[in-house]
Amino acid sequence: MNRYTVAVLVRNQYGVLNRVTSMFRRRQFNINALTVSETESTDYSRITVQFDGEETNKQQLINQLYKLPDVCSIRELRGEDSVSCELMLIKMKNDGATREQVFAAANAFGAVTADYAKDSIVFQLVGDQRKIDSFIELMREYTILELCRTGIVSLERGSSTIRKVTNI
Repeated sequence: MNRYTVAVLVRNQYGVLNRVTSMFRRRQFNINALTVSETESTDYSRITVQFDGEETNKQQLINQLYKLPDVCSIRELRGEDSVSCELMLIKMKNDGATREQVFAAANAFGAVTADYAKDSIVFQLVGDQRKIDSFIELMREYTILELCRTGIVSLERGSSTIRKVTNI
C-alpha cells in the first residue's frame, strides 16, 4: 500500500468538505491527515489529504472527485516535487527531575517553547512527518500530557500552481 498526498482546490462553499471526504469514505480510503483553509482568494479553499491506498484506486478517486461540481483542480503532491510540513503542539509535564532533558531534546529538534507554566511546558514544532514522529517517540520517555498536530500542508516546488489547471 502506498501513501499519497493530494491537494484539492474547491469553491469555498458550505458542505464542500463533507462531499469531498465522503468520496474518500465511499472509496474506502482511510484519511491519515486532512487540512483545510482558505487560499489567496476567499472564493476558494484548499483541502490537502494524505491517505493510503493502491495506485489504480487513487486514480479512480481523483476521477470521481473531478465530477463534484465545486472541485476546481486536483494535484498529487509527491515528496521530491513539493515542500511539505506539519505543525505540532506538545504539552509536557514540567518536572524538575527531567526539565533539563526535555529542554535539551526540544532544542535538538528546533522546538520552540510556546507556553511555560509551573506544572507544564508547551512546545511547538514544525517539520516533516518523520521529524515530528521522532520527537514524539523521544518525548514518550517523559510525561506527555497532551498532543495535537495538524495535517500535512504542501505546495508544489517551482512556479507551477494548483490554479493553472482548473475546472472553473
